[in-house]
Amino acid sequence: MPLPEDEIRLALTDLPDWRAFANALHKEFRFRGFRAAIAFVNRVAEQATNAAHHPDIEIHYDRVHLTLSTHSEGGITEKDIALAHAIEEVREPDPERTSTGSEAHG
Repeated sequence: MPLPEDEIRLALTDLPDWRAFANALHKEFRFRGFRAAIAFVNRVAEQATNAAHHPDIEIHYDRVHLTLSTHSEGGITEKDIALAHAIEEVREPDPERTSTGSEAHG
């Protein structure tokens, strides 16, 4: 069952830059380049697989747009809120594994 609007608004206070519209949660993430964006998508895929709940993902070179919705329930549910929190936990790469090289757009 979809969450009421007031519960969604309250949940968004702990989810910076996430927005709720069109029966879904949305957020765009920006990265240094394509490789960093793809690395993030891989981390999101791991979280989504662990949660058995999968987002819609759009990749545009150095930007990743995520859309979370429980389609079978017709809107935003606790599953979406939980996955958004899990995604926030993996949004930045581990500093120990960050490469210092730059990427060219192309």
